[in-house]
Amino acid sequence: MQKLLELLKDGKSRTIEMLAAEMSVSTDQVKRDLEYLERMGVIRKTGYNQANGHDCSTCGGCTDGQKCKSCAPEGGFKNMGNMWEVLL
Repeated sequence: MQKLLELLKDGKSRTIEMLAAEMSVSTDQVKRDLEYLERMGVIRKTGYNQANGHDCSTCGGCTDGQKCKSCAPEGGFKNMGNMWEVLL
């Protein structure tokens, strides 16, 4: 799990598959480790807009599940990885 934490600390967006490949483990192992770290309060999954300082709750541009241009990256989220914040 130390390697996983080191990767998460760099702040880059990665898919589960990318993390697994970088650590030479299965995607199931990465999922288990991430879930464990979240339950223990060591990490927290963050959204794109949170990571970029945007607060959707006050933007007024997001409606019915549709993200405004301030919240969604160009081209949408389909190929974007996830980001986790290391809390400890």
